[in-house]
Amino acid sequence: MLRLPPVAVATVILTLALSASTTAAEHSTEQLAEVLDDSAMEHALKHQDPKYVCPMHAQIVRGEPGSCPICGMDLVEKKAPLKSAQKPKEKKLLYWVAPMDPNYRRDEPGQSPMGMDLVPVYDEGVEAGDGDYPAITINPTVILNLGLRTAKAALQDLQIEIRTPGIVDYDETRISHVHPRAEGWFEKLHVRAEGDPVKTGDALGDFYSPDILAAQVDFLVALNSSQRGKLDSARNGLRLLGVEESTIEQIEKQRQTQNSVPVISPASGIVTNLGIREGMYAVPSSETFAIADLDQIWVKVDVYEHQIASLKSGLDAEIHVPAWPGRVWKGKIEYIYPQLNARSRTLSVRLSFANPDHALKPNMYAEVVIKAAPKKQVVTIPKEALIVTGERKAVVKALGDGRFQPVDVTTGITQAGMTEIVSGIEAGDEVVISGQFLIDSESALQASFLRLSSDFGSDSSSDISGE
Repeated sequence: MLRLPPVAVATVILTLALSASTTAAEHSTEQLAEVLDDSAMEHALKHQDPKYVCPMHAQIVRGEPGSCPICGMDLVEKKAPLKSAQKPKEKKLLYWVAPMDPNYRRDEPGQSPMGMDLVPVYDEGVEAGDGDYPAITINPTVILNLGLRTAKAALQDLQIEIRTPGIVDYDETRISHVHPRAEGWFEKLHVRAEGDPVKTGDALGDFYSPDILAAQVDFLVALNSSQRGKLDSARNGLRLLGVEESTIEQIEKQRQTQNSVPVISPASGIVTNLGIREGMYAVPSSETFAIADLDQIWVKVDVYEHQIASLKSGLDAEIHVPAWPGRVWKGKIEYIYPQLNARSRTLSVRLSFANPDHALKPNMYAEVVIKAAPKKQVVTIPKEALIVTGERKAVVKALGDGRFQPVDVTTGITQAGMTEIVSGIEAGDEVVISGQFLIDSESALQASFLRLSSDFGSDSSSDISGE
């Protein structure tokens, strides 16, 4: 057995100790450099416990595998993505630090007083990305199983049609009101009930008035005199009391008074108000007859506040009524009322329609379509592609290669199954029209995870593999 001198033994032990120390220092330096290169959140996420979530209900999160208590689907493991694969973040060099002494910092590489190489420290830039919702990558097999369908946003003309219920009403400009010009009695009525049809010139009743009888006497006296002015004055007196020209001519021809004079209908139509009965006393302030012409009618509708901008007088309109299936009446907007209803937040609009056969009856229910001027070449998408939550409107944009991303949009009008997009996407962009709610839910879940990390806002990509 070889024996070494004590000095040699000491030399060997010192050499081994120095070698081990150097190796440990180098290993420690590598580990420290790796730790310093990670942010605090990245380091925590590397060692976090796995989370299991429901693909359909993002609020169901568990710490172990299992089934969703709502839909029964198996929970899938989900970890928050750390870095964007499409848009890597640029790192900014802050300084160089000694591995064993973080307080020792330099602006350039070098060595610490202990002879160890300095390691770099970076400030990882935060990137805004394309929106607040991360992109989702879906396996082609899952896309097929989900039945995802897409369509392209396109430029097209949108015909604006305002559909609203309406009520048929009388044209108030075609209602005639009959009042006596003097006090008296209706000795006889030729109209018996409301709803009776009358024509212009028909006798509505026979009216006796002492004032009219006295005016007839004055007229006969004037006829026997040679004073032309007195005769004209007496004739005008009868006219002012509502006596018809035919009755005045008859009095002049017969040279005798009439105890009762006829009350003549001033228009053709339907008697809508019969304010007198045979033998009743009437005064000038009382309405004895109201006659409505149904050859032209009104339809009154209420239009919601967001549709007002499309309205103007003269626009074409059409109506359908349940009483006459398949029949269409065409008319126009006649008047737009100046004030909104404070309770319903609607604006009243009056439409006018010809009704020569009187098929449209007042108080009928009508389905109204108002045709406004079309919007030219606007960006449109199918209505079913839109996601409306009450707080936002969004679509899921197809980015290609199985990648999808929700995008908030501002919408305009919706017509014939197409919705106008004011901002958010452009013509040619492809959007998901079937299965978009699942993608939006997954993206919202990823956004929740990203809020916990310093990478929130980057275009991080999640993967749905279907495994």
